[in-house]
Amino acid sequence: MTSTIPPSAPSPVLVAPQRSVPGSSWRYRVVWRWHFYAGLLTAPVLLVMAITGAIYLFKTPFENWRYADVRALPAPVASALPLSGQIQAALAARPGAKLDSVIPAQAPDRTTRVILAGGDPSNPWAPGISVYVHPGTGEVLGQIDDSATFMRVVRTIHGELMAGVAGDRVVETAACWSLILVATGVYLWWRGPARRRLPRSAWRPLRRGRLRRIHAVTGIVAGVVLVFLVLSGLPWSGFWGDNLSKFQASVGSTMPDSATFARESVPAKDLTANPDAAVPWAAEQLPVPASGHEGHGGGTAAGGWPYPGSITAERALAAATPEAGGCAPPGCELSVLPPAGPKGVYTVVATDAEDPALGRTVLVDQYSGKVLVDYGWEEYGVLAKAVEQGIALHEGRRYGTVNMLVMLGACLAMITLVVSGAWMWWKRRPRGRLAAPARSTDRRTAYGVLAVMAVLGVLFPLAGITMVAVLLLDWLVIRRIPRLNALVG
Repeated sequence: MTSTIPPSAPSPVLVAPQRSVPGSSWRYRVVWRWHFYAGLLTAPVLLVMAITGAIYLFKTPFENWRYADVRALPAPVASALPLSGQIQAALAARPGAKLDSVIPAQAPDRTTRVILAGGDPSNPWAPGISVYVHPGTGEVLGQIDDSATFMRVVRTIHGELMAGVAGDRVVETAACWSLILVATGVYLWWRGPARRRLPRSAWRPLRRGRLRRIHAVTGIVAGVVLVFLVLSGLPWSGFWGDNLSKFQASVGSTMPDSATFARESVPAKDLTANPDAAVPWAAEQLPVPASGHEGHGGGTAAGGWPYPGSITAERALAAATPEAGGCAPPGCELSVLPPAGPKGVYTVVATDAEDPALGRTVLVDQYSGKVLVDYGWEEYGVLAKAVEQGIALHEGRRYGTVNMLVMLGACLAMITLVVSGAWMWWKRRPRGRLAAPARSTDRRTAYGVLAVMAVLGVLFPLAGITMVAVLLLDWLVIRRIPRLNALVG
């Protein structure tokens, strides 16, 4: 007689105990939990940064098209007026305004841009007015409110979410956390099931499994570029970037000895609030000497620049131009910053559109016309050179169109990662819960992951501070309130 086993009965087959697979390990769950919450908290900021960054890549061609009526001339100018005369024409158009900087015409068919200072010099995105002057006749062709231009608004959103210092700190924190997202994401892909399943069907109708594979593929393919994008953007941040700038100035570059300067010196970053005419990042901490050659400049000027005995702007530009070496119009843009006071100096900034190595910062005594400081690539340290090259690549201008397209692709990849990650969470979440991965009950595993996170927190202090805040919130609040604990998971 053959016995039969009812369908409802358990199978008599003995199954050997199975080892836990990597995807279900506690370490995997701890990393997944950090990845989940980091993405959930930073996704809105990263999405805004990616969209605005993609738009800002096209700043130069967009503004050349948008403001062609005031930047371009119908015919080349055979003989230009002295630069000081063009500046006075711009100041006459707005009585009482203070000169911030001037960008001379870079070609015979271009206008001179005279930038008038905004009302808050302490704000790096302070509003200002650009007055465009015909270099041949001195006629004012137009005035643009720099604070209201489309690209200035995009840049302000990208850098500080239009929220000042607080917004800058939020952006910096999100950028630092994005590095943690990439690191934890790579681990999840490497130890999880997604690495073993990347079929051609990954891009078919977007069920949750395929969304996960799209998310993983995008992160792995674009991960290196995304990390570079974040690291090259951090030098602009207010906390991490400012401290990095001070560090490179103290140990990484050859700085002039400020002890040899007359009177007190100030950092070069304080010379202008307008980013279009500012000194290079590597020169932000450059000590600026004071003018006073042969006893000039001791008095106080009435009515401001030009000060009694000061040389003209065109003479200062002529003195500085030879020091700029290979950086000269039209491939290079020159900016002239007037002396900040009777003891100040003329600052001439040469910025090459593609090659940072051709840029220079030249400081000229406003009374004698003597070049006091000539600071450029040869004086930069290794860190400063790396940052300057990174900034040029970040802005998509180092290698022309190819560079721009790669950075655009990175921005689109970030958008894809944020959208696909949020979509996966939305599809899998149960009603009334966040659906976060479970906490680890293995303390050794949790402590090991926390040790790695602590190293990242030390390298990026704002991320470290928020890590501690999250852990304290989880330990002191969430775990002690049952309803909140059930919601978070």
